Amino acid sequence: MTETNPTSTPALPDRLSTDPRSPHHVAALFEKEIAIRFNDKERFDVAEYCISEGWIRVPAGKAIDRKGQPLMIKLKGKVEAFSR
Repeated sequence: MTETNPTSTPALPDRLSTDPRSPHHVAALFEKEIAIRFNDKERFDVAEYCISEGWIRVPAGKAIDRKGQPLMIKLKGKVEAFSR
């Protein structure tokens, strides 16, 4: 018999985005801090990640598009996601 703990968070998905307009955004997961380790270095500027495909999206400096959203670049490598 397993007990469910109401304070435990669900497992992190394979793909997650911080943008509420994205279909990969799950607001309930952001109640706790999510950390991303990319190529064995912890990153704090990740906007979206995909573990199975091995990429993250991060802002490209201070550049913004015509709607005021930051321009994103995709970096490929080893991705690990965990909650704190």
